[in-house]
Amino acid sequence: MTMKLTERRKLGNTGYLVSPVAFGGIVTMSETQADADRFVASAVDSGINYFDVAPSYGNAEDRLGPALEPYRKEVYLACKTEFRDAKRAEQELHASLRKLRTDHFDVYQMHALSTREDIDVAFGPGGVMELMRRAKEEGIIRKIGFSTHSEDAAMQALELFDFDTVLFPMNWALGVNTGWGDRISAYAASHGTGLLAMKTLAHRKWREEDPRLHPKGWYKPVYESEKLGVAAMKYGLYKGAATLVSPGNFERFRFMLEHIEECLSEPLSEEEWALLRAEASAVRGEMIFNP
Repeated sequence: MTMKLTERRKLGNTGYLVSPVAFGGIVTMSETQADADRFVASAVDSGINYFDVAPSYGNAEDRLGPALEPYRKEVYLACKTEFRDAKRAEQELHASLRKLRTDHFDVYQMHALSTREDIDVAFGPGGVMELMRRAKEEGIIRKIGFSTHSEDAAMQALELFDFDTVLFPMNWALGVNTGWGDRISAYAASHGTGLLAMKTLAHRKWREEDPRLHPKGWYKPVYESEKLGVAAMKYGLYKGAATLVSPGNFERFRFMLEHIEECLSEPLSEEEWALLRAEASAVRGEMIFNP
């Protein structure tokens, strides 16, 4: 693996000091319990202290819970709900607590906010925000966040509540080609919102002829070019992310671990910016989203 990471970064105003790489729970999805145990133990031994999962990630909660149980007091654990109403979200919250063998989540997030309707329901009477506020008062959740693939939805939500964290795709191709993520980056920096970056190693949409070396992913990750992968990670840090959430396969998680210290010590060079611009132009018609 790699030497143990000792670097810790401030997650906005949460008071949390997190590892610069986070363990994405999809890594454990569809794996044996023995492999999930091995992956998690390896991550903790390597200095990872932030784990993120969701009920929608297949059986990831079932695998991650037992694997993480021996280390639960040493790490931050984040989970999510896609329900926008309080009643169903509460049922899902308690199911996640049971599966993950914990009595609280350090971060609990509205998952995949997409539309204005999503936000209106979540913040309306009987919406999930009622549950989140109550659960925080009860200590079941410690910090409130959300994840989204929509920058417009993110900005709308941030106008309505002082969220502790936002999990957002800080993807180099989208950023270079369209300015995607610039508003979120600026808001997080000025308001002390903890920025968690996902999709930093996303390359482009799968092509029909591509060998599916990473079948869990709905997009093709960067894996042929070490230089592009490192530059992609540096881009996420450049945008202000406290931590980079790994893709859903252990090999790419290992790649992040093996290169994060280089990324932290050496900001994006002109050569790396040129590489990102050239590759972003090459995949302009195949970006993972169409903003």
